[in-house]
Amino acid sequence: MALLSAASEAYKYHLDCEAVARIWRGGCIIRAALLEDIRAAFRSRPALPNLLLDPGLSRAVMEHQEDLRSVVCAAATSGVPTPGLMASLSYFDAFRSAWLPANLIQAQRDYFGSHTYERIDATGAFHTEWDKNSTEKESS
Repeated sequence: MALLSAASEAYKYHLDCEAVARIWRGGCIIRAALLEDIRAAFRSRPALPNLLLDPGLSRAVMEHQEDLRSVVCAAATSGVPTPGLMASLSYFDAFRSAWLPANLIQAQRDYFGSHTYERIDATGAFHTEWDKNSTEKESS
C-alpha cells in the first residue's frame, strides 16, 4: 500500500487506498479480514503514508512480530524459501529504524569501494580498512 500511495503521488493517479482495500477484499483471492483493518485505517486517515503508522495495525504487527521472526528463522534454517515473509520482516525492521538503512548502505559502500562514511559520534569522513583476516582499522 505504501508503494501504491507513493506511485499515486508521483504519477497523479489519485488512488483511494481505502477503495483499493475494499476492491481487493471483495474480488480477489486475498479475502483476508486484514483487508478490512487496512480499509478502516485509510477510512480514518486517507493520507496515511504507511500502514505501520496506523495505531491499530501497528499494535497488531508489534504483537505478532516474534511469531513472524520464528517462522522466518525456521524456514531459513530448514532451507525453505519464504521470500514474501522474509522481505516483510526486513521491511518492518528497516522502517522502524531511523539509522539502520543509511548506516548499512554507508558500510557497504565503504567496504566495496572505499567511499568513506560519517558517524553520529564524531565529525568528519571515516574509512575502515576492511581486512577479513583481522580486526578492522578505522582511519579518518
